[in-house]
Amino acid sequence: MAAPSPRPDRRPRPRGRPAGAPAGRVTRGTTAPNRLRRVDRWLVRRHGASLRDALDPLVVDLGYGRHPVTVVELAQRLAVVRPDVDVHGLEIDPERVAAARALVDPDLPGPRFDIGGFELGPLGDRRPVLVRAFNVLRQYEEHEVAAAWALLRSRLAPGGVVVEGTCDEPGRLASWVVLDGTGPRSLVLAWRLAGLDRPGAVAARLPKALIHRNVPGERVHGLLAALDEAWEREAPVGSLGARQRMRASVARVVEVGWPVRHDPAGWREGVVEVPWAAVSPLSGPGAPPR
Repeated sequence: MAAPSPRPDRRPRPRGRPAGAPAGRVTRGTTAPNRLRRVDRWLVRRHGASLRDALDPLVVDLGYGRHPVTVVELAQRLAVVRPDVDVHGLEIDPERVAAARALVDPDLPGPRFDIGGFELGPLGDRRPVLVRAFNVLRQYEEHEVAAAWALLRSRLAPGGVVVEGTCDEPGRLASWVVLDGTGPRSLVLAWRLAGLDRPGAVAARLPKALIHRNVPGERVHGLLAALDEAWEREAPVGSLGARQRMRASVARVVEVGWPVRHDPAGWREGVVEVPWAAVSPLSGPGAPPR
């Protein structure tokens, strides 16, 4: 799937895309069971209340890939807080959609699958409270990100959010940007702590808006360097386990001035959230206005 090129109109689309056609191009589509478990657990914890209170519990998994397993898992996990959650998996490849539809019974509750891109066209006038777009923009150019974000945000329900990010193949390293109707709000970093060498390893899985910004002078580089330094200093705490070491490391980072969201339970699970302003690039998508 490809991000639409920036345009001043409210519904930008790539040059040459016919009106009404899905905004995007087919991606590699790699997926695996449980790959997105970390973001799903975070969604339940951080946005479960919003989903529970939504008048229309509509959720979109955008660009789910060659196999719909992550869509099914998302629906199952969100059903814990909202049993009637309505999850739609959107893909631009008709063959992937047909294969996914063949695996579900349309007469039973469960996720639905349609052809669609960043415009979320199959939803019509309905507005999702949550959009998950993982391992999609990673395959784009950096300059395509801002327009994709804008198009997704324009379709959200009031108070809705987009989580756009990436992870490694087994889902052990992940990061995502949280966007609402006004723009990017925060960055979340997540690790499988068992066997973690250093927190900075997540740099290889930063969202497209940040992955090229892990260089001296950029804010996200400073955050990852601070986490690595704290992790090294808290090595003795590692005798109590990786969870205690991560909690102590994040607490140290907070002490030196990084505005990490206070969530000690999340830290122990290997999840850290910071305001977007703390890591926003100096230029490019998500950069503060000059």
